[in-house]
Amino acid sequence: MWRRWPFVRQTKLNFVRFIRLRGTPEEVAKGFALGIFIGMTPTFGFQMPIAFFFAWIFRENKLAAILGVWITNPLTAPFIYASEYEIGRLLLGKDRLSLPTEYSFEALKNMSWDILLPLGLGSLIFAILFGAIFYALTIRFIPELRALRVPRWPRRKQD
Repeated sequence: MWRRWPFVRQTKLNFVRFIRLRGTPEEVAKGFALGIFIGMTPTFGFQMPIAFFFAWIFRENKLAAILGVWITNPLTAPFIYASEYEIGRLLLGKDRLSLPTEYSFEALKNMSWDILLPLGLGSLIFAILFGAIFYALTIRFIPELRALRVPRWPRRKQD
């Protein structure tokens, strides 16, 4: 039954790829934390090239950085970005944003700064926090995960 669910299969394949990454646990953890850091920024759509570029610049594990970026995917991004906006808004002491009554370029320009500033501050806080947490978790669990033996999918019996 579960073999028909491509999401479950893809999740397992990504897990296997992650634990088979080459490099020391520290190299993989640094790359993954870099990807998580970039994944928390509001650069949706450009995160993988940015992660690859910075992993190349800092000489970290590029594949781990690209995998870390997927913390923000189409299912999680709305919740992450909304949380980042709210944290930034609270720290800046701003009121909640309401939609403008007049739709003009000037109104949209003013509204964009009211969104981008709290979102930027909140994403910086989330990026540092989650980058550190995932670095610690990854460096701790990579040796244990590499010792796991991931079973193959059962093959269909030929009739």
